[in-house]
Amino acid sequence: MLVEKRRVVLDLDIESWFSRACERSPVKEALLTFSIAAETARVKLPHPDPMDLLVATARVFGLTLVTADQRLIDARQVPILANR
Repeated sequence: MLVEKRRVVLDLDIESWFSRACERSPVKEALLTFSIAAETARVKLPHPDPMDLLVATARVFGLTLVTADQRLIDARQVPILANR
């Protein structure tokens, strides 16, 4: 979505970039589970946002969400590490 909106520019297609990023960092893929899907219904952001799924995933796994999105930071729905 950010690539399509040209807010992020990648040097590769998204699939190749993501594959390379996962190989080079200690990132683990979080599969969509029933618990995460159910948690999305409890996420209350003040604006329509497809980030509901990321917030729900962070809650279920007890993770900190890294974001530069000020709206998500201000929403205080999950622990945030502001990437500014």
